[in-house]
Amino acid sequence: MRKLLLGVDAGQTVTKAVLFDAAGRQVAKGSVKVPLHTPRPCWVERDMQEVWRAAQQAIRMCLAEGGVTTGREVAAVGLSGHNDGLYAVDERSEPVRAAIVAMDTRAHTVLDRWRDTPLWPQALALSGQVPFAASPAAVLAWLKRHEPDVLERSRWLMFCKDWLRLKLTGEVATDPTEASASFTDVHTHVYSPQLLDLYGLGDLAGKLPPVLPCEAVAGRVTAETAATTGLAAGTPVVTGAHDVDAAAIGIGGITPGDLCLIAGTFSVNQVVSDHVVIDPRWQVRNFVRPQQWMSMSTSPASVASLEWFLRVVGVPTEHGESVYDVIAREVGAHLAGPSEVLFHPFVYGSPYSWPASGAFLGLRGWHTRGHLLRALLEGVVLNHRWHVDALSSAVAVTGATRLTGGAARSETWAQMFADALDRTIEVPHVDESAARGAALLAAIGIGLLDGIADARALTTAGRSYEPETGRAAVLAEAYQSYLAAIDALGPVWSRLAAD
Repeated sequence: MRKLLLGVDAGQTVTKAVLFDAAGRQVAKGSVKVPLHTPRPCWVERDMQEVWRAAQQAIRMCLAEGGVTTGREVAAVGLSGHNDGLYAVDERSEPVRAAIVAMDTRAHTVLDRWRDTPLWPQALALSGQVPFAASPAAVLAWLKRHEPDVLERSRWLMFCKDWLRLKLTGEVATDPTEASASFTDVHTHVYSPQLLDLYGLGDLAGKLPPVLPCEAVAGRVTAETAATTGLAAGTPVVTGAHDVDAAAIGIGGITPGDLCLIAGTFSVNQVVSDHVVIDPRWQVRNFVRPQQWMSMSTSPASVASLEWFLRVVGVPTEHGESVYDVIAREVGAHLAGPSEVLFHPFVYGSPYSWPASGAFLGLRGWHTRGHLLRALLEGVVLNHRWHVDALSSAVAVTGATRLTGGAARSETWAQMFADALDRTIEVPHVDESAARGAALLAAIGIGLLDGIADARALTTAGRSYEPETGRAAVLAEAYQSYLAAIDALGPVWSRLAAD
């Protein structure tokens, strides 16, 4: 009988279930979109039961595509998911309210109260990061003020993948990578009462889930869940990891000094390190291995901007072309010469303290959709560059630079990363990096692999992109204009937000 591993990756818009063999080679995949809801400005939520239904459907689709009829071929299940936000359940393990996802910014008012107080530097020193609008500290503080009944009725304050594991197994847990979103000591990796008290949330300590190692067997598939997913009852389910850590594992970005770029809903730019380097421009969180850290400089300003643009403007596809094929053709027709149009990809948020918003600058009557698409792709890449420059200023970035996420599917976009960062960009031959990382953690949990550096799970070589001198110069010039425009627009953004 085959021994397969199932990796379930629950992002903010799509949940994927992917089957791999013990060496991490993809066998089958199921994918289901989960709708986001914005009932009020700044709110981004989704129904927790819809998230669970999507996971069940994705698992069934994946098993069917893989020819798994009884579920017994699946040796273990690993989970990854988006971090931050909130998935709260009551004593009966039922949702208390809609999930709040990491694109939500309702708690910006909380940050405004905290930013110029002693809390800010104390939070950075204790936790290795300052809160942002969707971090648990800010979200829970907002709820305490505006929806106190939610916290009163909550038994567990969870993350996305932990909600799915609860439904799969009936067991409550989280892992070190996700626990470090707000409330763990950056040096000890464990929950800090001092941090909770700093945020005025000390009374919620008993509602935080217990922390287990990422590769620990945290529970087993229940008979009820087996009937709705096609998995076999009793299948081990490991704790799993934050999707950005799982993606790093999935593409082999696990050596200190390696730079991992995840261009998905968020712009994620991260480096594993053996020591703590604290700076407000990035978050220092627990990595999957003890006494290692993931320095992550992030913002909700990457491929989500393209998804927004396509929803508003649209790009027609013909004869089975993918969206990325059309984009490559339209952008390619306008790629020569300097950047005539600038785009700030801040449709859902930015890395700045200003209330930045998205903007096209430099538009003229002769510009076409191709010009706008070029500007959008460049704007996303330049935002990634800001994060990489920040990290590189203090963290040793000495190894390979690997790219994954939606942008990695586009050769045009991947080449822009090489040009803008002036680095060789590697795109490993991995379609679903976070799901692969989750599956590898499952393999470790049941003894099929010795660890995340097991040679049997190494990624295979994919595409490689070298900086092109002419294009690198163009994007270097565009970056200076991009930064100058941000400085100039700060007061305008503040005024628009005030209105």
